[in-house]
Amino acid sequence: MTDRNRLHAGAALGLVAAAALGFGAARVTQAPAAAPVPAADKVAEGRANTIVAMPPQAITASGITIAPAATGELDTAVLASATVDAAPDAEAVLTARAPGTVTRILVRIGDPVRAGQTLALIESRDASQIAADRAAAAARVTLAGRQLARERTLLGQGVSPRADFETAQANLAVAQADARRASAAAGAARVTGDGRSVAVVSPVSGRMTSASAALGQFVAAETELFRVADPRRLQITASVPPADAPRVRTGDRVELATNDGQTIEGRVRSATGVVDPQSRAATVVVTPTAGSSALLPGQLVQARIFASGGAMPHEVMVPQDSVQTIGSQSVVFVRTRTGFRAQAVKLGARSNGMVGITDGLAAGTPIATVNAFLLKAELEKESAE
Repeated sequence: MTDRNRLHAGAALGLVAAAALGFGAARVTQAPAAAPVPAADKVAEGRANTIVAMPPQAITASGITIAPAATGELDTAVLASATVDAAPDAEAVLTARAPGTVTRILVRIGDPVRAGQTLALIESRDASQIAADRAAAAARVTLAGRQLARERTLLGQGVSPRADFETAQANLAVAQADARRASAAAGAARVTGDGRSVAVVSPVSGRMTSASAALGQFVAAETELFRVADPRRLQITASVPPADAPRVRTGDRVELATNDGQTIEGRVRSATGVVDPQSRAATVVVTPTAGSSALLPGQLVQARIFASGGAMPHEVMVPQDSVQTIGSQSVVFVRTRTGFRAQAVKLGARSNGMVGITDGLAAGTPIATVNAFLLKAELEKESAE
């Protein structure tokens, strides 16, 4: 082999060695390829805002109880918030029957009031006019009566024609009708005997609950001056969910719970049968049957209505404490291998601490019951971070 051939062979071997060395260096410095993400992990990533990772030790330490969603029926008890009101015929709003000046106030707030009692006097020019009209009408009746008596005498003597007697009869009838009108107007305005004032009179017995009148105050007609209510005659209006309203019947037993822990018996008096467009609830009227002395008008109570319309069947029921609200959705926390998942559900009727689930949860699914609100707080904390 000549020196020239040896030179070419050495160059070729050098190129091969350099290529091999470069390829090896590239293999060493190249980043490893990313491993494919399992489909289950992708789903978990898509639901990251509904997942609460929590090991068993943390679940036990938090006092979170896990139980399967049950099946069965909600009992007949219907829970509803209620307001205590005076019965419609046991409360009165007293107004001024004519414009004028308040000259006397005879009672104060809290004083007992009997039906027909005068509470205040209002001096009014309208009262004087009404009294004058009444007196004039009475005078016309007297005059028409005398004319009729005279015509009757003349007719009996054959001096006056019967037409004059009949005219006198008609004049007396007109005068009497006008007198009745004037007397009714004076009675409606409660005009006093001297004709100077109108009286404010209570139509019901009870206690004065409101008084806005002041001595010397000028008031217009129909201005509210007093309110009187009988605290012994009450009714309770309960707001019942529409799903439970058809089960409530007249005469159903009711337990009313006050804020201080007292329980008062009552009965369903009636139901409106329609849903209020503002409250989205049906109104049920309850009458207390015992212990009403512990209730006051305007008080809020909790009503437990034992509906005779039957129980509500539900395929899935969960404790009320297990249902949480996140945003505008109701959710329960389903147990998973790594913690819990917030599962959106649709709620049905509620009764005795249980809630019916109409969609979103299968019977037997393990969910968080006691202290489920801790999971909601943890989820909101993670979302904020």
